[in-house]
Order: sequence, then structure tokens, then C-alpha cells
Amino acid sequence: MNDAPSEPRDYRGTVFLPTTPFPMRGDLPKREPAMLERWTRIRLWERLREQSNGRTPFILHDGPPYANGNLHIGHALNKILKDVINRAAQMAGRDADYVPGWDCHGLPIEWKVEEEYRDPKGKYQGGVKKDDVPVLDFRAECRAYAAHWLDVQREEFARLGVLGNWAGRYATMDFASEAAIAGEIGKFLLNGALYRGLRPVMWSPVEKTALAEAEIEYHDHVSPTLWGKFRVLRAAAEDLVGADVVIWTTTPWTMPGNRAVAYGDEIDYALVHVASVAEGSLLSVGDRLLVALPLLPQFEKDAGIGAHSIARLIKGAELAGAIAAHPLRGHGYEFDVPLLAGDFVTTDAGTGFVHIAPGHGEDDFALGRANGLPIPETVNDDGTFTVHAPGFEGLHVFKAHTAVYDAMRAAGTLAATGKLTHSYPHSWRSKKPVIFRATPQWFIAMDGDTQIRAKALDAIAQTQFVPEAGRNRLHAMIAGKPDWCISRQRSWGVPIPVFLHKATSEPLRDAAVIARVVAAFAEEGADAWYKPGAAQRFLGEGRDAADYEQIMDIVDVWFESGSTHAFVLKARGMPFPADLYLEGSDQHRGWFNSSLLESIGANGVAPFKAVLTHGFVLDEQGRKMSKSLGNVTAPQQVTEQYGADILRLWVMNSDTALDLRIGPEILKQQAELYRRIRNTLRWLLGSLDGFTDAETVAYAELPELERWVLHRVSELDARMREAASSYDWSGVVPALHDFCNSDLSAFYFDIRKDALYCDAPDSLRRRSARTVLDVLHRCLCAWFAPVLAFTAEEAWLARFPDDEGSIHLLDFPFVPEGWRDEALAEKWVRVREIRSRVTQSIERKRAAGEIKSSLQAAVRLSLNDRDISALDVREWETVVIASKVELELAGPSLTATAEGLETSASVTLAPGLKCDRCWRVLEEVGLSALHPTLCRRCEAVVTS
Repeated sequence: MNDAPSEPRDYRGTVFLPTTPFPMRGDLPKREPAMLERWTRIRLWERLREQSNGRTPFILHDGPPYANGNLHIGHALNKILKDVINRAAQMAGRDADYVPGWDCHGLPIEWKVEEEYRDPKGKYQGGVKKDDVPVLDFRAECRAYAAHWLDVQREEFARLGVLGNWAGRYATMDFASEAAIAGEIGKFLLNGALYRGLRPVMWSPVEKTALAEAEIEYHDHVSPTLWGKFRVLRAAAEDLVGADVVIWTTTPWTMPGNRAVAYGDEIDYALVHVASVAEGSLLSVGDRLLVALPLLPQFEKDAGIGAHSIARLIKGAELAGAIAAHPLRGHGYEFDVPLLAGDFVTTDAGTGFVHIAPGHGEDDFALGRANGLPIPETVNDDGTFTVHAPGFEGLHVFKAHTAVYDAMRAAGTLAATGKLTHSYPHSWRSKKPVIFRATPQWFIAMDGDTQIRAKALDAIAQTQFVPEAGRNRLHAMIAGKPDWCISRQRSWGVPIPVFLHKATSEPLRDAAVIARVVAAFAEEGADAWYKPGAAQRFLGEGRDAADYEQIMDIVDVWFESGSTHAFVLKARGMPFPADLYLEGSDQHRGWFNSSLLESIGANGVAPFKAVLTHGFVLDEQGRKMSKSLGNVTAPQQVTEQYGADILRLWVMNSDTALDLRIGPEILKQQAELYRRIRNTLRWLLGSLDGFTDAETVAYAELPELERWVLHRVSELDARMREAASSYDWSGVVPALHDFCNSDLSAFYFDIRKDALYCDAPDSLRRRSARTVLDVLHRCLCAWFAPVLAFTAEEAWLARFPDDEGSIHLLDFPFVPEGWRDEALAEKWVRVREIRSRVTQSIERKRAAGEIKSSLQAAVRLSLNDRDISALDVREWETVVIASKVELELAGPSLTATAEGLETSASVTLAPGLKCDRCWRVLEEVGLSALHPTLCRRCEAVVTS
């Protein structure tokens, strides 16, 4: 009697297919908020701090974003990069205590509150002027505005998965912060570095305040131009007397402030006699003009000069001691104008002469101070002319060129006019042009006794920069920086707590006064400075407030943010200097700059050990984002559509040292990369269903393929740890993705599916594979945890469900050094090359319709004597996923391929029948009486 069943059996239930609750779809916009709630519930941040007690601290000091609007994509890039570095440091065994902070003072917020006053549809219906509002009321409105946006941004940062001490965040407007800032200013006052001086600074007539270089943007601007004549009154050479020195300027409004003309010692100047002029020219026949010879041809065109002759050439040095008349002489400008040598004068453009207005330019000011020139105050803080600009009083400088033209035309000193489109400084807030204006300001001396510049340059040499190019950028900024202007003429900020003695104009340098100010600010905030009786209160007994001027300027917000280390690190007992400062590359002239100078001046050391800079975010075409172009990618929209992990993947998949690009197509690409990573984790989880430690196979007993995977794990572990210590993540996440996609999904998983699905549970091969899959799950979850913070947590909990557990409470897994095997790795590089050749041969047969899958293939593999012993026949069948492989030694006639592989593979249909369970085509199928449709391996598994 035949014991075989009469009907075919369904063996699908006997195959160990992957099983996992981890879904294929991420559905991140829904899952991530729930994960955030879970982290709050399990006190993730607090528990990290508790269990990290005693570890080596890691301090990434947060550069404060400005609290005045929703986050933009640049904010997301910055905070995600910080979060990845913090999380990686924590998992590498450090105590990464991260305190996020905000910059809350300054012009942008003040400007927004003023806009509300001016808005006819606002709550004040346009009926309130800032100057009519009591300063304490105005400051209260600014504080409320900043507090609102701080809370909004805090929630938006947290939604991105950024982990930090959100409850203990810092803000520059906190009372303790304001007190610390006042104390830091006091250090510079007491050590003599802080002084009051008259110097031209970038001035915004719209906002009525000095601006820092970091608050300046450069945009194309059309400037009126002017060629003016200065009649020579006295000169060493008699033929120069009565000639006109011709200057060219793009700021005609500075002519009332002119007090000298600069020339270049080595420039060749032509003394030109004008014989004829073009119609409409402002010049006259008989004019004698001095112009730089290289620039004469262009000047002829600009001024309409016809026939002319050059009487002689002179070197600029021959003009030493010459005196000219102001072009508006006889109209209130009756002073002499000296001709002075200036090393900044060139023949790049203009006439080779530069008109000098000491109150309106750095070079002008320096030359004027060196030669004792007066510095007239010709321009008010709103950009209108003062009484020191006779004939132009009350006129706005940007509307003055026509009046200047007319006055000089009437005086016979206007040589030509024109227009020039050029890059010109604008306020980053109002977007309006700025001017150079000399006003009394408070400065920190870069040189002198404190040697701030020299010490800062030394500190830069000792600092780690990522990328290295940042070192030269910051060095150049510090080396060329003039004395630091820290005063601003506004209301919302920390006042400069200084008193000037009216009789001597000297600042009061008294540590007791500073101490009283700091104590008051700590209790009441900086508002204490503005309260009635504040001057006498801080001066204390023994001094009369009537004898002192209380300074009402506020300190530059860059000084505030530059001193955050004082009230974030030191005040909280955190290590100083910080391990890392991380911001955009524009902060070489901003926060890195001010932080370095403030800390050097106050403490003598840099506030950081390392500085990392990242690029800016552009659209997919490499354009700057703007609402008008409609190319803005908002992080809020990305998290709503894709989830924060896609945004985090985009950041870390990019080279952040360069400018990054983002847009709809790029986000789709990132979503596809994420899908591959997620599917890798899902397959791992499914294939580990029911795994216990009892299955674990010792390393020495593992097959070569498994040991090769562990070698790759050791390589990636080293790369992860290097990134965690060096902060250089370039290429790390692409390497992880490539490992998941190429090494695992397309190679190792593909090969081991047969063993995992069809081998007996206790087989060495299956247990070995699951041993390695266990390692892979633990490592990949940990490695991806800093980047894909939500997904890594989900993948961890899917296997290790624990109401209180988290992958983020763990360190990177220990990877034994013994897993590194370079010889084995080299061998399997060769095996994969041969496998690729076989796979191509099988694919050609499949495309031709001769076979349907690789398991229908029988492969005759010809290998050279070096490769033929690499694997045995059974191993090759497993690696190439074919049902039968035959090996033969390549003959002497076999020629090497283009790749240098002495390999060939011929593919035919495998003999035998298809196993109903594993689908291999084998001659042994049909030999079993009980299970005639199974191979011997599957028969044994099913029977057991």
C-alpha cells in the first residue's frame, strides 16, 4: 500500500516567513506626535541626565535663534544637525546636556512692535508713536512679543525630534541673563577695554541706530554719481595753482562733510588743458584739470571733454602740502581743503582722487584723525542734514543729490553727474540703504592693553574647525576687525550700565556700581535701569547723580549672544569652554566672532574647543528661497506631509558643509531612501520573530558569510564613532543607506532568505543567520537613532516592547575588535564580483524567456585557479541563488574580461523538479514516498 497522500499538499504554513507588527508604511505625520508624547511620559530627558551622572560631559552650546516668527528651513537644518551630534555623543558614552536658547532683544522685535503702532488696522489703529509710549511699557510689549514666539518655536523645534532641556531653556531676556550681560559689560569697563569714541559706523536712518556688520545685507542699488572740482589755492608747483582737482563719488550727499582730498603718492596724474567740450558738458574751454592718467580716457567720455592737451604729468607725491577750496566755498564752506596722501587711493575707478568726509567712511575717518581734521556732525540720526550742512538743513541724505548738484552747478564746481548700479549695504531688517555716520558710540578696543585681537587669533589657532576652511574665515574677520562698536540707540535690550562724569567726560569705573546694577537686574530685570531714581540708586552714597550722565544706549545684541556662555555654562555649573559651537557659515562674522571676542576680553580664553559650520538652504535650482518666487520649503509643511524623520534624513544625507538644496523632488527622493531603510528594518524584525539568546551561535562557529557581515558591522561602527567624536558626518548616512540597500537587502538578505524561511529552526545555518540579524537590528537601531529618531525608536520597541524603554536610553552596541577581518573582506569582494557576473548571465536568460527565476538555473562556472577554491559547490549555489552549480577550472584559452575577471558562467535549465516548499529545482524531488513534492531538506523539516 502507498503511504503518499493522494492529493497535493499545501506547505506554505511550514515556511518560516517574516512576522512583525512593524508596518511597511511609516505614516510618520501621525506616529511621530505620539512618540513625542511617549518621550515626555517616560521622562526621557530627565532619565538620560540621571543615568549619565559621572560620565564625561559633552557640551554643544546652542547659538540662540531669534524669537520673532515661525521656524524656517534654515532653523530646521541647524537644530537637526545639533540634535544628531548631541544624540550621537550621548550614545557614544558622553553626558550630552543640551540647553537650547533664544535671542530675544534688539531691533527686529522692536521694529515689529513699532509696526503694530503704525498699522492703521492694528490694535492701536495707527494712532501711537513709539516716542509717546513710556519706555517701560514699550519694553513690556517687546517682552510679550518675544515670549509668544519663543513658545511657538520651542514647540516647532520639539516637533522635529530635537531633544534638549526645553523646560530649562535660556533666553537673553531672562532676568538672570540680563544681569549676567550687564556684568560682562562691566568687566570690559573695569579692565579699560570699553571706551566712548567718535567714529563712523554703519547707521540705519530708518531704524535710527548703529548696526553691526552681521546686520548688514548687500543688494544692488542705483546711486547718483558726481564729479566735482576742487580749485587748488596753494601748491609747491606754481602751474598747479588755479587748476582743479577732480574727484568722483557715489555719495553726493557727503559733499557737505568734505574736509580733504586724498591722492596716491605713486599715481601718475595728468594736468589737462581743455580745448573743447561736447554739447551739454558742464566743463568749459580753458579748464585746467588734474586727473589720474590711467582714468583720463573714461573721464573724457563721462565729462564730455573734446580736444585737450596734457600740459605735464606729475607724481602724486608732488601734491604734498597743496591746499584746495571746498566746492561750495562762498556758500557756507569757507575752510581750506588739504590734499593728503592716502594708501587706499587706486586707479580702479573714478579719477584717482578721493574726496574725504571724515564723518562718513572708515578710510576717511582714519586719514582725518591722522591729520587732525575736524569731524563735522552734518547728519541727524534720521538721515536729515543738520545745521552743520549749510544750505541743506532738514533735507534727507538719500534725496539730497539734486540739491547738491544744483549748489555745485551754481558754484561752477560740478564737472559731471551720472548713475551707478552697484552692491550697497542695506539693513537686514528694514531692507533700506544705510550710511556711514560718525556718532559718539561705545567701543571695545581690539588692541591696547587687553590685546583682545592678538589673544583671539592665538585661540583660533588652537581651535578645531569643521570644515577646516572655517579657520581662515574667522581669522580674517578678527584680523581685519576695527574696534568693536557695541552701542545701539534703541530701547529693547540690556542698557550699557555706564555713567559719564559730566565735568571730565570720563566713564565711571567702579566695581561696586556694577555689582549694584547686576544685583538689581537679577531681581527686576534690565527695566531697573529705566525706573525713576535709577541713577542715584546705582551710584550709591557719596556721589550726586546730577554730576553724571546715565548712558541710555543698549548693548549690541551680538554682545549679548556672544556672552551667553556666562549665563548658560558657568552659571549652571556646566563645563567651560564648550566642546562645540555649531552655526551657519555666516556666523564667522556673527556669533562665532562676538562669542570669541567677548570671552577673550572677559576670560582670556575662547568659549569653544571646536567650531562647526554648515551651509545655507537653497531651492532645487540653487536659488535663494523667497515668497515672491514661491520656492519656500517650510519645515512645518514637510513634517505634516512626510514627517520629521524625512527632514532629518535630508539633512544628514547631505554634505552640510556646503549649501543644501530642498524642494518637492528632493523630498520625494528622501522618502524613497527612507522607504528602503524602513524595509530593511522591517525584514530584520520579521526574520527575528521568536529569536532568543539560546539560538546564538559563537563567532568561531559562524559561516564565512556571517563573519563577513560582522566585519562590515565593525567598519560601520568605527565610522559612527569617528563621526561622533569629530562631528564630521559627511558620507555617514549615505554609507548606512548603502549598507542597508546593497550589502544587506540586495546581497546578504537575498542569499539567506532560503535558510531563514526553509531550514530547520535548529540548523546551524539558520541560527547563524539569526545571530547576525540580531546584531544587525541592535546596531542599525542604535546607529539610526541620532538621525531617524522616531523610526529607530519604533523599530526598537517593535522587538523589545517596554512601557518605559527607549533606544535613546542605550549606548552604541559594543562591537568586538575581533570582528574586523580584512582578508575575509577582500575575499568576499571577489565573491561578489563573480556573483554579479553569474547574476548577469541568469538575467539574460530570464529576459529571453528561457527561465523564469534564478532557482530554475543550473550554472557552469569557470574560474581561475585562484578563485575556484574560494567556495565549494553548495556555497556557490547559495550565493548565486541557483539550484545547481558546477565548477570547472578555466582553460588556458580563456581570456580575461574587461574587468580582469577570468570568469565565465553558462546557464541552462536545472534538471529535476521544483520543490513545493523551497522552490529549488532538484533531481531529488519526487524520491520521498511521504512528501513526493519536497526536496530532502524540506522533507526533514516538515517531518520534524
